[in-house]
Amino acid sequence: MSNNAPTIRHALNVKREDDFAKWYQEVITAADMAEESGVRGCMVIKPWGYGIWERIQRLLDDRIKEAGVQNTYFPLFIPLKNFEREADHVDGFAKEMAVVTHHRLIGDGKGGLIPDPEAKLEEPLVVRPTSETIIGDAMARWVQSWRNLPLMLNQWANVVRWEMRTRMFLRTSEFLWQEGHTAHATREEAVAETHRALEMYRACAEQDLALPVIAGEKPENERFPGADETWSIEAMMQDGKALQAGTSHYLGTSFATAAGIQFQDREGVQQYAHTTSWGVSTRMIGGVIMAHGDDDGLRVPPRIAPHQIVILPMLRDKPEDEAVLAYCEELYASLQGNALGEKMRILLDKTPGKATAKRWDWVRKGAPLIVEVGPRDMENGKVAMLRRDALWNADNGKPAMNFVTREQFAADAAQLLEDIQTSLFEEARNRRDANITRGLTDWHGVVNFFRKGGKYPGWVEVQWAKPTGAALEQVVERLKDEKLTFRNVPRDAAEADGVCVFTGEPAVERILVARAY
Repeated sequence: MSNNAPTIRHALNVKREDDFAKWYQEVITAADMAEESGVRGCMVIKPWGYGIWERIQRLLDDRIKEAGVQNTYFPLFIPLKNFEREADHVDGFAKEMAVVTHHRLIGDGKGGLIPDPEAKLEEPLVVRPTSETIIGDAMARWVQSWRNLPLMLNQWANVVRWEMRTRMFLRTSEFLWQEGHTAHATREEAVAETHRALEMYRACAEQDLALPVIAGEKPENERFPGADETWSIEAMMQDGKALQAGTSHYLGTSFATAAGIQFQDREGVQQYAHTTSWGVSTRMIGGVIMAHGDDDGLRVPPRIAPHQIVILPMLRDKPEDEAVLAYCEELYASLQGNALGEKMRILLDKTPGKATAKRWDWVRKGAPLIVEVGPRDMENGKVAMLRRDALWNADNGKPAMNFVTREQFAADAAQLLEDIQTSLFEEARNRRDANITRGLTDWHGVVNFFRKGGKYPGWVEVQWAKPTGAALEQVVERLKDEKLTFRNVPRDAAEADGVCVFTGEPAVERILVARAY
């Protein structure tokens, strides 16, 4: 930027490049998305934040049902014995489980309450961290024959994992998600379902959230507890860190064996079912914030925006206010067509307040298109339009208002929303692709890259020999020392043609390494 570039006064007090973590929290506050609840690790999701989740839920639920998966609901409380049946599973979640031990409180004689010793549960109940074990019990009852398969279920629910370090949307003790659980007659069918779910998540992330992701398989140390295979979609945030945005697991027959999910095959032989599970959560909203937000707040991709177009009449407690409002209502009525495959979602914001203050409220919230109408605009038959993805005029440092006729805006609105959806995706994809480094050939090079790569170094894709057991544990410890993690083995990566950067042995595949949330 030249010394003559105009100064832009951004809507936030913290810039991404100065303190990304603090910027993230300020976006959530300034966009009025969520707030702390008073319970450690739990948040109140406010209407704008929850509206975004509802849009993600609606779009993803359609994709889930298109695959023949049926929605259901299972209890929040799960008997502890369910987890004890699957050793790897309980080990994986033991440190995060919230447990109910009593069913009644009594007074402590000092004005407070304590658990009633006489009301201790015979068996502790775990507050749902995930539902494989309880859904497995139901599947064992419902599956008797090959004719009952595949059994494909999903539930939208909340889960609790007692996190030590929390951050709103990204890592909270309670969060919202969907979890799919399926049972199949053969390994091939279950693996195919694992990949179908992964592709569904990729499409949802990229087409709905404008969030470019890399789909691939997790290494052994990153698998879901008890799974045979875990696959993920990984997204790059603007600080170069990775966010695991969704996972899909092939569970083999271990959960079926523990729960007794058996069926009689076509030859009359009893077999254990092959099961899968897959899920995404409200952490996707955190991904949207960190991939698309800017120094003025949130930028919401139109497909998941609760309001795609916000119309702001500039009311001044003057006689012409009534005419301005009528003009805006006529504009609202003209915007009833479709965009991005759905009816456009428009808000005529009649709330009291100064027009400029209301504009900046919606800028911080990230509404894709903001339209202002004042008396002069009305007289000229025009509107003042602001695209949230192109907020500033680089020549003068002022908001890039575009004045068009009311009829022209109504005619162009659908295409403008499509253009914003595309531009946000392409901006994030180009940034990600520019920040994945390849060609490092040894561990020393990896360490130097992250130590000397500046504040936001990005990712590296390296070749490795896919060690297992103790050899893998040694590699993981070296990564931990540098605060690095394996992300996944991209399913479309080039074939290995060199040596492993960790062991020096012939490489068998390529894997992504990054700092991560």
